[in-house]
Amino acid sequence: MTARIDALFSALMTRKGSDLHLGCGVPPQARIRGKLVALRSSDVEEEEMKLLLEEILTPEQRHRLQEDLELDFAYALTGDGGAVEARFRANYFYKHTGPAAVFRLIPSKIATLEELSCPAAIRRLAERRAGLCLVTGPTGSGKSTTLAAMLRHINETRACHVLTIEDPIEFVHEPLEAQITQRQIGEHAPSFAAALAAAGREDADVILVGELRTNETMKLALQLAGFGVLVFGTMHTNGAAPTIDRILNAFPPDEQPQIRGLLAECLVGVVAQQLLPTADGAGRVAAHEILVGSAALASIIREGRTFQIPSVIQSGQQVGMQSLDLGLEKLVRLGKISAETALEKASDRETLARALKAEAFPA
Repeated sequence: MTARIDALFSALMTRKGSDLHLGCGVPPQARIRGKLVALRSSDVEEEEMKLLLEEILTPEQRHRLQEDLELDFAYALTGDGGAVEARFRANYFYKHTGPAAVFRLIPSKIATLEELSCPAAIRRLAERRAGLCLVTGPTGSGKSTTLAAMLRHINETRACHVLTIEDPIEFVHEPLEAQITQRQIGEHAPSFAAALAAAGREDADVILVGELRTNETMKLALQLAGFGVLVFGTMHTNGAAPTIDRILNAFPPDEQPQIRGLLAECLVGVVAQQLLPTADGAGRVAAHEILVGSAALASIIREGRTFQIPSVIQSGQQVGMQSLDLGLEKLVRLGKISAETALEKASDRETLARALKAEAFPA
């Protein structure tokens, strides 16, 4: 039986949108190429909102929503034959006007790193055999999409066991060369920490942690990476240096020396990204800052000199490191984004402007 909300999902997909926003007293809105656009002229009233949202919940999910006043889950849109047409990551919550929700469209096809225009350094990080690799950025910056592409590369090229721990499961990976185990918090494990603690007994070669939210999950991830597992995680940070600072500051001062040692030993890379509109206005593309683990970086982390990380990135271009501004410059040079978009996001606008001008008007 078709749910009422499925018509809105179909409209979102027809318009090539990425997110559906529902709130009482306003029309349903779709995020299309980064901007919110109304899908109809009439507002969603509270009674309609309850019907739209409750119809696709299980009794257990309704109970969790009543208890916690918010809910995260995945929803599959099926066609006439029962085949899954699309998956959505749902977040239900309450605000001053009543119940509300945001749905993120999860592409049914997992893109390759090449299709996402990811630098070669990101592929090389996916080919590491052990260590901690973090993909960071603000909400909606494409972190999950990049990680899914990295896991796809592993799945296509390596006979290993890949374990994902997510809340909820987003991209569904079909086993190719690798064996894939996907676990959802709340359904298959009570918490990220519990699932990570059990992961050490599940003979995983690669582990994806949906989000490193607490110092307990951070410490478990670091320990697993130190034991010879390749661990991927996400964080909501802007840039490589703030990511390392966020991890260290999550721990009390007496634990920080131990965490510095673990992080220095096992960090293989940080990919910080932002999603930008393409020059033709037809889509979006990620700009990356890339930090690759090295002896110099390990020394900086141990000694608390994270302010020197930009210099490490600057001097590490030969191994694939790049600052965000260099990533922006490359995207402009390739015609993927406009110079105006690049300058809006640049860390050092004047330097980037000079570089782009020199590119456009070489001496």
